[in-house]
Amino acid sequence: MQNLAIPASARTPAIIFDFAKHHLKLTGESYPEDVTEFYNPVFAALDAYLKTLGPGSCRFDFELIYLNSSSAKAVMMLMDKLDAAAAKGAAVDVYWFYDEEDDTMQELGEEFGEDLENAKFYLEKMPH
Repeated sequence: MQNLAIPASARTPAIIFDFAKHHLKLTGESYPEDVTEFYNPVFAALDAYLKTLGPGSCRFDFELIYLNSSSAKAVMMLMDKLDAAAAKGAAVDVYWFYDEEDDTMQELGEEFGEDLENAKFYLEKMPH
């Protein structure tokens, strides 16, 4: 399966999906002008990968410094897809990294974590 690597821009996060290592990552800031256009290929790649995962395991890291409300909806959709895979038997670890001085991103991570029923959720301070 082809890895997905999208470099970060001023308004979009870096997407690093290493399917062979089962390590997926979103890092940076997310406030694209067209959230649907940016995230649709990400959703498609994740869907294709999760179909092949079965009872395997994967890790998804969210290392976001900032995201707008429409990006938050996209992140929620990513979390839903990961949780659905975990409900089908995959071992899914979701890590939400936040800057220790950013209460907003910490609280957002806590909210996302509460919505996950099957995936394991970890709230972590970003290493400096």
